[in-house]
Amino acid sequence: MIEKRDFYIGGAWVAPRAGVDHKVIDPSTEEPCAVISLAGPADVDAAVAAAKAAFPGWMATPLEERLALIEKLAAIYKARWEEMAQAISTEMGAPIEMARAQQVGAGAGHIKAFLAAARKIEFNAPLGDHAPDTRIVKEPVGVCALITPWNWPMNQVTLKVIAAMAAGCTMVLKPSEESPLSAMLLAEMIDAAGFPAGVFNLVNGDGVGAGSALTAHADVDMVSFTGSTRAGIAISKSAAETLKRVHLELGGKGANLIFADADEKAVKRGVMHMMNNSGQSCNAPSRMLVERSIYERAVAEAEAAAKQVQVNSAHEEGRHIGPVVNAAQFEKIQGLIQKGIDEGARLVAGGPGRPDGFNRGYYVRPTVFADVSNDMTIAREEIFGPVLTIIPFEDEADAVRIANDTVYGLTNYVQTQDPARLRRVAGLLRSGMVEMNGQPRGAGAPFGGMKQSGNGREGGVWGIEDFLEVKAVSGWPLEGAAEAA
Repeated sequence: MIEKRDFYIGGAWVAPRAGVDHKVIDPSTEEPCAVISLAGPADVDAAVAAAKAAFPGWMATPLEERLALIEKLAAIYKARWEEMAQAISTEMGAPIEMARAQQVGAGAGHIKAFLAAARKIEFNAPLGDHAPDTRIVKEPVGVCALITPWNWPMNQVTLKVIAAMAAGCTMVLKPSEESPLSAMLLAEMIDAAGFPAGVFNLVNGDGVGAGSALTAHADVDMVSFTGSTRAGIAISKSAAETLKRVHLELGGKGANLIFADADEKAVKRGVMHMMNNSGQSCNAPSRMLVERSIYERAVAEAEAAAKQVQVNSAHEEGRHIGPVVNAAQFEKIQGLIQKGIDEGARLVAGGPGRPDGFNRGYYVRPTVFADVSNDMTIAREEIFGPVLTIIPFEDEADAVRIANDTVYGLTNYVQTQDPARLRRVAGLLRSGMVEMNGQPRGAGAPFGGMKQSGNGREGGVWGIEDFLEVKAVSGWPLEGAAEAA
């Protein structure tokens, strides 16, 4: 078993001051694969103190020097790609092929995009021609607590860590205790790249312990959190005591609007997107809304697509989905599948229990419900598993109404060949992102939501600016002005 009890604080791996052992479970086998320590208040205090001490020097480091270190990190990350893929696959159950291509690839893509985005930001610029001696200066927020989830470990960690580094912030990362191995591997890479001591610190822990200590800490200037809406609300309340900035990327219940003129691959594409990462994505298109005239055909296509999805161990090569992350998630998903049946939805694929051939591991059957109404539990709650609900709609207005009838507002999807409708519906959907006809967002596009899906944006220029304060300075000496005697 892997033993990783130490924390990375002040540029060194240090033994916990108040740590408690925690076993990391391999969801493919239900067996422990590693043991880590959960930090206590003294460990959090030490990490925050290291970040606070490092902040003045890192803030004063020229942008190009900060970016040169990030470029070194990018090269090290690329060299240790397979190690990272194996860690993610083991700790949270992403199939190894998917871990290599998507999970590790997401982190590499964000590092590259932030390097480009940082050079686009005007950190010191005049207000305008009308006030040339008033400067707008963008400065780092300060010490940041970064709290990340288990479902896309490097995607979420790099979105926060690299943006904060580029902005000039120092930080304490608390990854999910379910997926700590990948974050600790990244800490090794950061150490090898030669970042100044204290710029990046890592403590493992759970939300109740280390997470709460970080969000309430008087010396933390900003909290950036990705996770459940419930936890995001608790963090906001805790952080309010010290008026620190809070960035939240929370849950979703994305609608995928499929109109009668959608392309022939639209339904299958929606099913496969939903099942990717075993449905454990906040931006998953979990509600498929289908125009009535093609509804039964779409249900049949969704059934066929779901039955083609293979389930297997994360350690096996091949294109399949793996287990969900842990026993609690497995039981939650099973309960919601049963709730869908009990509330009268039509089960057309999958259902309760493990797939045939599995009696160990947190494997869930790829499941599709039809004839769902938007007031059913499976249409309201974020299931976070490979479960798709299909809902009919009558016309465009009805589709938009159903799509917006949710507390969430992260990502929605539209499938139609009508350009005017694409533009019109994109403007009506209340979500931070809209993806149309299977086209993914470009590199450096902002990621984030509205309503109970959170606030702030991650990725690209917007992701870095979330870690910046804006300062207005008047009376700025103009270029060429005579020096005062």
